[in-house]
Amino acid sequence: MSNISKSLVLAASVATAIAGLATTAAAQDNEKCYGISLAGENDCAAGPGTTCAGTSTVDYQGNAWTFVPAGTCASVEVPAMADGTERMGSLEALDRDMAS
Repeated sequence: MSNISKSLVLAASVATAIAGLATTAAAQDNEKCYGISLAGENDCAAGPGTTCAGTSTVDYQGNAWTFVPAGTCASVEVPAMADGTERMGSLEALDRDMAS
């Protein structure tokens, strides 16, 4: 392997390692916020019958979550339910607006 090829492989390895560290740091600044995702726009795990990202089937599904900046979950604006009851994000899964 030539010196140029070795340098390219090394540079790619370093870039990959740095990207991995940046992703880990960004994830630490976010938290899971349940009950704020629109249908099909959750980040992951939307309860029974779903697998991961984009699998929620109901707007504001209580057991579907989206990453938000740490400390902002409870302040995310979500429209009130049809009966006028307010919705709020939660750091724990909720039993509201569940898929049937």
